[in-house]
Amino acid sequence: MGLTLLAGCGIDGGDLTPGGTANARIRIANISNATITSVLISRCDAMSYGFNRMPQGADIPPNYSHDFSVAAGCYDVKAGYGYVTGYADATFTDIHVPAGGTYTLGVQ
Repeated sequence: MGLTLLAGCGIDGGDLTPGGTANARIRIANISNATITSVLISRCDAMSYGFNRMPQGADIPPNYSHDFSVAAGCYDVKAGYGYVTGYADATFTDIHVPAGGTYTLGVQ
């Protein structure tokens, strides 16, 4: 029961498409020279960035991008890369994604 309560408070980053209302996208464009292996996306009011939103076994190589379906609203995003040469990440806060739009974040 405690785990259910924590998930409801947004420790998992929250539902990005509540009620199936995916009407926008967040695009992570990798403009770095390292492969992005994790992308954490949470609603701005969530308690944490939550879990990795990348599909199992997927990554974003340099010069490629990946789209995440979301409902219009406010998001915080963290993209991680560089496990071989040392971990680094890029953090974006208070990203306001409009309905019907794609918000592109360049990670370098």
